[in-house]
Amino acid sequence: MVVVSESDVMVREAPPHGAIGMSTAYRISDAAPQPRTMEFRRRVLDVGAAIGEHPIAHDEVYYVTAGEGVVISDGVEAALKPGMAAYLYDGAVVGMRQTGEEPLSLIIAYPVAAK
Repeated sequence: MVVVSESDVMVREAPPHGAIGMSTAYRISDAAPQPRTMEFRRRVLDVGAAIGEHPIAHDEVYYVTAGEGVVISDGVEAALKPGMAAYLYDGAVVGMRQTGEEPLSLIIAYPVAAK
């Protein structure tokens, strides 16, 4: 078992896949030594920030805990708010952008790439 405090894994950085705006990343599963089979992270997108569109090679889940955003999958957009999740499929081109007046807090989970 590994117990992780968000404060130990918090990093301020531009979001992945385009560096659109700024965010706070909490790479929770990075604290769990390999071998592990999944990634579990939280990311808070600042107002105006986005995770740029990118192809995924696995299923992935974005779960909103605070704020509002729009998820994109293969050109289709859907609004998300707290308590909503987007299940994204292997092979899709996906992205996420913050909308509204408050930062967007997401839990992101996906499998570790096979070696």
